[in-house]
Amino acid sequence: MSSAFTGFSQQGLNFLQQVRIENDKEWFEANRHIYDRELLTPFRNLVDALSPTMLTIDSQFETRPAIGKTLSRIHRDTRFSHDKSRYRSRMWLTFKRPSKDWKDAPVYFFELGPDMLRYGLGYYSANKPTMDLFRHTLTRQPQAFLEVADCCRPPFELVGESYKRPLVKEQAAEIATWYNRKSFAVMVTDSQVDKLFHPRLITELAEGFQQLEPLYQWLMRVETMKQVDPADL
Repeated sequence: MSSAFTGFSQQGLNFLQQVRIENDKEWFEANRHIYDRELLTPFRNLVDALSPTMLTIDSQFETRPAIGKTLSRIHRDTRFSHDKSRYRSRMWLTFKRPSKDWKDAPVYFFELGPDMLRYGLGYYSANKPTMDLFRHTLTRQPQAFLEVADCCRPPFELVGESYKRPLVKEQAAEIATWYNRKSFAVMVTDSQVDKLFHPRLITELAEGFQQLEPLYQWLMRVETMKQVDPADL
């Protein structure tokens, strides 16, 4: 049975800081109780607290407060990575529709580390066909998209690598900044970790996620277009 979210703790952040230094199985197992109590439990409670709001945005969101569903794993898969660190020093939650290809679909997220928090909406790693469909919507309805993009006002900012050369010449700057991204997210990055220690974090995240709903609905149109014959676009 879940409990009310009352905030994270400095002890939890210290644990993540120490993970960076130790990154050792014996140390982790000896301190697992801190991970369970100070990180995993409040993350589960935070998912439960946010879920009613998120389901008003999309009734198909995965909202189970479990690792591999809405919560990240602290254990890293090092099989195909040059970085052989066993554990992550960050944790996050996501709200997304269940999918095998979730990295290429829009995702709401909240992440924390020893000295930061961030949250927002975007792609983990959109592939080129997805971005091409997104660009198609900008070309077809630039003014409608700019009205949607107004929801991305501060404190949110658009991030993501851009092509070195513009894909389209003489394009309006407010469209080009989106059009030329290889992938993107709209997020808040904050070093005021004291925010993590209070239940008011629920309100900040809920209000921020609701603010970005117009962009989420636009990106879900792109998802719908993936099921359409390109000749019909």
